[in-house]
Formats: sequence, C-alpha cells, structure tokens
Amino acid sequence: MTVAPSACLTLPPYETVFQWLKVCQHTAPRSRAETIVSLCFRLPRVDPLMVLLALAPEHQPQCYLESPARSHAIAAWGSLLETRLEGRDRFQSAHQHLTQWQQRILRPEAMAGPGPYFFNSFTFFNTVANPDPSLNLSHTQTDSEPMGSSPFAPGTLLLCPWQIVRQHQHCWAIANLMLARHSSLEAVAHQICQQMTRIVQVRGQGRSGLRDSGRASVPLQLSAPAAATFRDRVTQALKQIHGGHLSKQVVAYALDVTSPRPWQRDWSLQRLRSQHPDCYIFSFSTGEQAHFIGASPERLLSIRQGRLVTDALAGSAPRGATASEDHHIGQTLLNNPKEQSEHRLVVDFIVERLQAQGLQPRYGTPPGLLRLSHIQHLHTPIGGDVPSHLSPLQLVAALHPTPAVAGVPTAAACEQIRQSEGGDRGLYAAPFGWIDSQGNSEFIVGIRSALLQGNRARLFAGAGIVAGSDPDRELAEIQLKLQALAEALG
Repeated sequence: MTVAPSACLTLPPYETVFQWLKVCQHTAPRSRAETIVSLCFRLPRVDPLMVLLALAPEHQPQCYLESPARSHAIAAWGSLLETRLEGRDRFQSAHQHLTQWQQRILRPEAMAGPGPYFFNSFTFFNTVANPDPSLNLSHTQTDSEPMGSSPFAPGTLLLCPWQIVRQHQHCWAIANLMLARHSSLEAVAHQICQQMTRIVQVRGQGRSGLRDSGRASVPLQLSAPAAATFRDRVTQALKQIHGGHLSKQVVAYALDVTSPRPWQRDWSLQRLRSQHPDCYIFSFSTGEQAHFIGASPERLLSIRQGRLVTDALAGSAPRGATASEDHHIGQTLLNNPKEQSEHRLVVDFIVERLQAQGLQPRYGTPPGLLRLSHIQHLHTPIGGDVPSHLSPLQLVAALHPTPAVAGVPTAAACEQIRQSEGGDRGLYAAPFGWIDSQGNSEFIVGIRSALLQGNRARLFAGAGIVAGSDPDRELAEIQLKLQALAEALG
C-alpha cells in the first residue's frame, strides 16, 4: 500500500493520556478486578504493515489483514487476551468469550475512532490431527522431514495490545490495556507515549528497512510421483461423484519446499501485496516462529453497519497473454457448463445457509468475472441485512466450509478430505479475520496460502472437482495457483 505524505498530526501529550486513564480507572466498575481500556489515537498516514514489521517482537502473536483495493488494513501484535478453542462448539465458544470481553471494555466518552479489534483464526477442522508423512510432497528434497502437526489451535480469539488501522486516508493507533484500580497510571501513560513516538518514527523510515531476499523464485516443475498422486486423488473424487456420493469434491495439494536459509516473511508479504492488489493479503502468527501468510481472493463475509457481503467464488481459468486472448478465455469460462455448475453449487449453498440464519440474501445472475493477476474466477457477490442479535461468528460457523473449499454435500466431502489427504489442513481454506466493538467484521478464507517455519514452507492450493473435470486440467490449475504463491516467496 503506497502511503502519500501528509502533515504530521500532533499526538496527545502525556498529560492527556494520563487523564484519559484516570477517568477510565475511576469509572470502572468496582466489582471487577481489571478492566480493558482501549485508547484510539489519530495518526498521520502510516503503513500498518511497515509498522508491524518494524515494531512487533518476533516472539509475540502478530495479525495482519489488508485489502489494498479497498484501502483498508489492520496490523496488530502482542497478546492482551488470548483464548484457544477446539471442538464442535468452537465458534459458539468464541462468540461467548468475545461477548464477555466486549462488556469489559472502557473508552473515554469524547474519544473518536475505530476499535478495538478482536482477531479470530480457525483451522479447517475442529481438531488438529497429525499429518501422514507420506503426503509430504516435496519437489526440492524427497527426504525432507514432515512439517509436523499444525502449530495453530482449532480456534483462537485474540485481543492485541497494539493495533494500527488504515481506512482510506485515515489512520489510527489503538492501545488496549488491562487497568486495575491499583495500576500505576504514570508508568502506563509513559509506555503509551513512548510507543506512539516509535510508531510515528516508522512513518519516516519508508521501506528502507526491507531488502530483497536475494532468492530466486521457487521453481514449480512438479515431480512425476507428485503429479501422479494428485491425478489419482482427482480420479478417486470423480468416482465418488459418478457413484452419486458427491456432487463436488475439493482436492487440496500441499507442496513442501525447503531452503538453505530461513524464508523471509516480511519480504514475502511485500511481494504478495504488490503482485496481488485485488486480493486480501494476510499473515497470522502465534509467536511460535510459524507464520501463515497468503493472498486470498475469497471473502467469507464482510459486515459494515449491519450490511453483509459474501462471495461465491468457484470456476477458474488462466489469464490471457493479450487483451483479446484474455477476453476470449473469460468468455469461455462464463459459457462453460461445467464451470457454471460448480459455481452454482457454491451460490446455492451460501444462500441456503444465510436463509437458515434468517437473512434474505440478495445477488445477481449470471455470475461475473473476478480477474486476478494470474487467474480469473466466476464470481457472485451476495448481500443481506444482518439483524442486531446475530453475531458475525454465527454466520462464520454457518458458512464454513463452503463448497468452494470442501465440496457437496459438506459432511461427505469433509470425510473424503480426511481420508484422502490424511493430514491436517491447519489454517488452509479456513476463516481468518476480525470483529470490532460495534459488530463490524471482515473474514477471509485462507486459500492461496503458505505456512512458513524457518527454512521450510508448505504451499497450499486446491481444485474443485465436479462431473466433467479432467485430471490434467486440474493439475494445471493447481500448478498455476502454486506458482503465483511461490513467486512471492522468492
């Protein structure tokens, strides 16, 4: 995200911060041992990603979600409150914890601005399984060690003490802290002011702190055994479809890549952002030296002032080398019965799930095209009004997993995923996003993603299999998606 220079705003002095804290401490209910205080500071225009990379300690949790096309980004780090969840009720439990925490938040009455933001991550399945080492497909080292089980909990609800927000041309820093009646306000106020000074100083550093990784893009000439394994999975899915057990099956592919030196998450995020401006760029780390990053084209849901938008995204084709070729490929995709059928499954699923929650979905037909840098998709935005009693997490639970990342029917498709993939998808194809104190939220589906751990990376991509799918064409689609991600890791 390019940030234009602007006149520097005057940051609140120590005395003002101290008075805000004093008012919050005085108004906090006496029945509570601690209260969450959230202070919002207007900033000169800063780049949230650059602040995150400059100031966030490696050992602390880090969250980043940006939509460059929508000029919206949030970066957060640290752990003020963290809840890890698992089991079938993880979404409901996350909602209950979120509600309890939101009731404990205090802000000075005169304070304007957004926040605080609670970040949420969920793995594809509600438990974490150990992967099958035989599925560790590496084209760089056939004898490489398995990545191990997912380093992420099935569900995580996280409130970070520091959050940097950019909405179009407006920027804020949000400081969240625990304040007890005996807390030393002087020390807390000084810490806040010092951190605010660091944040503003990052703005003047630009991108000078980031250097090219010096690493060539990862080659993606898949080995013959790896390609054969993928084709076999597609063939098995087609047998299930022809037998009437499934209408669609998503076959995921995990490619393990090793490097002589650690992968540079910072540089990869910069490249993802520049190469995929029409996607959601994201990164999540629990502070355990494992980073889940990606450029996802798929929004699970966005809620702004009670209005929901979600995306039906299924049916894919490559981009053309010329404008005329690109137009021809797009028109062929729009008129392809097989791709249209796959897309309709996703639309019908989302509409039915939203209707079951009491919404009245609105959408147009036929689908349009979402053109990305390397690939284009059939795309149908679906909207609706969300009643005040309905939590964003209830909608996330209702929509995950969509047929775009699992299949139809959902239960049978997920069982097939467990059997055929053998391991744990982790955060791949699962919800990641945030909810603010007013119920606004943004969740994406973690596709076109990679898990970075030291000098090892696991790249994820998937293909939707329906009647009429061809194993060779699906393999080409997988390689196209992996190549786009691999170029960012170079």
